[in-house]
This record gives sequence, structure tokens and C-alpha cells, in this order.
Amino acid sequence: MPQTSSLGHAPVKRGFIRQLGVDTVYSIFGLVLAVMSFTLIITGLALGIGLLITVIGFAVLALTMLIARGLADMHRIGIGGVLGRPSPRPAYRKSQPGDGWFRKTLSPLRDPQSWLDVLAGIIDLPFAIFAFVVAVVWWAAGLGGITYGLWDWSLPHPPDNKNLNDFLGLGHSAAARIWTNEVIGVIFVLTLPFAIRGAAMLRAIIARALLSGIAEMRHQIVGLQEQNKAAASAEVTALRRLERDIHDGPQQRLVRLAMDLGRAKQQLDSDPVAARATIEEALGQTRETLDELRALSRGIAPPILADRGLESALDALAGRNPVPVDLAIAPNLGKLTASVETTAYFVVAEALTNTAKHSAAQACTVTVARNAGLVGVVVTDDGQGGAHVAKGHGLAGLADRVRAAGGTLTVTSPIGGPTEICAELPCE
Repeated sequence: MPQTSSLGHAPVKRGFIRQLGVDTVYSIFGLVLAVMSFTLIITGLALGIGLLITVIGFAVLALTMLIARGLADMHRIGIGGVLGRPSPRPAYRKSQPGDGWFRKTLSPLRDPQSWLDVLAGIIDLPFAIFAFVVAVVWWAAGLGGITYGLWDWSLPHPPDNKNLNDFLGLGHSAAARIWTNEVIGVIFVLTLPFAIRGAAMLRAIIARALLSGIAEMRHQIVGLQEQNKAAASAEVTALRRLERDIHDGPQQRLVRLAMDLGRAKQQLDSDPVAARATIEEALGQTRETLDELRALSRGIAPPILADRGLESALDALAGRNPVPVDLAIAPNLGKLTASVETTAYFVVAEALTNTAKHSAAQACTVTVARNAGLVGVVVTDDGQGGAHVAKGHGLAGLADRVRAAGGTLTVTSPIGGPTEICAELPCE
């Protein structure tokens, strides 16, 4: 199942060494940004407040906030590296078209996020110093300790000088001194990733709360609004499709069935043979109507899904598909909520329906796997391609259904094939 960070910006998984490098760079070189931010912001605030008696003070304060905004953008890049997910940039307040030059100049002063940028630039310095000290001390003590035996000879060791090994009662020999420092170095090396990671995370989490907290809340609200709209759209689409299918199929057959039975009733006395033939035709209409109703019921919710779970429902779905289906369900799928199972079922059902109707495919593969809080449903075929959400065939409504469940739908279908429909649904 492909990894993604689009769903709520799921954290990016990095290798152990790479993450240690990112945290170290953030802790060491981040102090430069913190000192620069603190110096410029404090100087600008002091100068602006001191000049508030004149108009220049307001302009200086506005300029200070713009500088803090630029420095905050630089800091958000580092925060994203440490936390493994992007730190969103807030939507800053803009001046209105009818505002004069004075109101436009002072627009940063009326933006709450600009004040948060200033606050972040001030209080970030002690956390940056702490992260810098932790990184330098642990790297220096770790590397210096494990290599101490290589450069102990270059240090002076007067007889009256006492080292840590003397205080520990290990003796005053060179071997005792070297082994003591080697052990200390190993301890620092083993705790190095955790110490640097903890210091970097502490600074990044606090900075993210100030620099991106409002933006995250707005993104969540917008996401929930889009999810609700998608749910309503999916429901309307499903109802209209069901109404159309019932009107075009079973309803027309039932009308014809009623007419056939009425004609058979009139023929019973005058022409029993014709009545028998009419009744036989009506029975055929009844069977065809039942078949269509069963097909429509599968588009609503199959009983096997509620009774025996997703795996059995998909197995039955694959068995009915006219195109051969290779079904692969991961053993670690576990128990899923009813909404996730239903959405996953409809993804497969709609994808297989489109494959059978439009792709001219000879084989199809369905893969369902679970990883990092997501259930991935991937349907591929070797057909002619050309499928797209905007082109319909049920994929537009399917995208709304997946979005309503909090997931994402991706369709990759170049002309000539193959086609891959991938849905990722949150399961935690």
C-alpha cells in the first residue's frame, strides 16, 4: 500500500540516522535563527513602542511583525523536518481594497497570527539554547569518549591531578582513565538519539503550537466542512442513481407484469392456452425483476458484509465479476468499523463494475492492506485505461463517498492502461 501524508498530514517515517541528522541540524543551526529572531523582534518592539508618540512607531511595529513573519516561515521549515509533517502557514490578514495607505501599513498589527509570530520569536530562544546545549554536549561527550584512547597521550597528566577514575576508586593508571572515558562515551552515544530527539521535539512542538496552531484548526474545520459536503453529495448521488435504476428496471417490469396478468385473466375463459403462455411469460418477468432487485440491493449494502465481514463480501463480489479477479487481503487487516468496511466494499464494487463495463480488461487484482492507521484498497486491471473521476462512470460519486469517510481516492489510468484505483481510509 503506498504511503501518503495527505490524510491529515500523516507523519513521514524517516530512517534512524536520517532523523538524527535532521534533529541535530535543527538543534545546532536553529540557534542562529532563534538569536536573530529574538534580537530583531526585541529591538523592533523597543524602538516601535518608544516611538509610538509619533506615526513612525506604528510603522516600525508593523515592519517588525513582517520581519517576524518571514523568520516564522523559515522556522516552519525546520519544524516540519523534526515532526515529520509540514507545518502549515496561516492565512494572514490582508488589507482591504478600500483601505488607505495608513490602514494598509498597519494591517499586520490587526492580525492575531502576527502577534503569535512575535511571541514565538521571543520565547523560542531559551528552548533553542537548551536544544543547542544538549546536541553539542551529547555529540562532544559521545564522540570524545569513544575515541579517548586515541588522543589520551596528547593530554598532560601530572601526578597530583585527579580524574574521574580516581574518584571512582578505579586507580590512577592510564588504562583506568581510558576505560572510564570510553564507558562514558558509550553511554552518551547510546543516549544521543533520545536526548537530541527529545530536545528538538520540545522546541518544535511549542513553536508549532504558536506558528501553525490557528492554521491547523482552520484546515481541520475546512476539512470537516468538505467531508460533510462530500457525504451529502455521495448520499444524493446514491439516491438518484437508485431511483433511476428502480425506475428504469424493476418498475417498468412490474408495470408490464401487471399488464400481462390482467391479459391472462381475460384469456382464462376464452383462450386457456394463450392464458398459460401469458402466465409463463409473466413468471419470466418475475424472475428477471427479482434478479434486478438483488443486483440493486447489492448496491445498497449486501447482507454478507454485516454477517461475515469484509473479506467474505469481497470474495463473493469477486466471484460474481465477469472479469477474473485476483483477491489479496492482508492477514493483519483485523476488525474494522462498519463505516470503513462499507466504504471499502463500495470502492471495490464500483471499481469492478467499471472494469467490467468500460475497460475491456482480461484480469483484475484487488488488494486490501492495513498500515499506519490506514486501510488501503487498490484495484488494478489490464484494460484500455482512460478512467477519470471527472468522466463519471460512478467514480465521481465514489470519490465523494471516500472523502466522506475521511479518506482519499486516487485514479491512475493512462490511455492504453493499466488502470489503478487506490483508496486510503482512516481506521483509527
